[in-house]
Amino acid sequence: MNAEISQKENLFYRTLLALVLILLAAALRIAPHPWNFAPIGAMALFSGALVKDRRLAFLFPLFTLFVGDIFIGFHKLIPIVYASFLINVAIGLWLRDRRSVARISLATLLGSIQFFLVTNFAVWQFMNTYPHTSSGVLDCYIAGIPFFWNTLAGDAFYAALLFGGFALAEHFFPAFLKPMRAAS
Repeated sequence: MNAEISQKENLFYRTLLALVLILLAAALRIAPHPWNFAPIGAMALFSGALVKDRRLAFLFPLFTLFVGDIFIGFHKLIPIVYASFLINVAIGLWLRDRRSVARISLATLLGSIQFFLVTNFAVWQFMNTYPHTSSGVLDCYIAGIPFFWNTLAGDAFYAALLFGGFALAEHFFPAFLKPMRAAS
């Protein structure tokens, strides 16, 4: 019974730490920063990887995005942007129980690429900025390349902070260590 209680406490502390880190990342989103150099892609990956309850892993980043957008402002592509970050949460699910620098790096790259592809396609499709031709979509993606580099740099920087900070907490504070499964 004691081990079960400590596992529940451990899960509580791990989840609480993950949610606090997500909140901090969300707060940083409303601070001034270069275009697309924001913590939200890394925050979504981190949520998928660390928040055990899948519903909470998807809903908490959406909630924090929405709250941030109250301060930043809303636009007509918000549903697509939010959907793209839900894809990042799903990519983060792949990291569960298998976190390594290589996997986190790959997940970060995949998240940045899918955000670039999804949101630039949405700009081309739903904004009147580019003609709805093959050259128009190509022009839209070419114009988005500088933003992609900022997205990738921001995702990498904040993924290192979030995953690295969590790993340090696991290392230095036993309450955050993942419990070992008992052999059957």
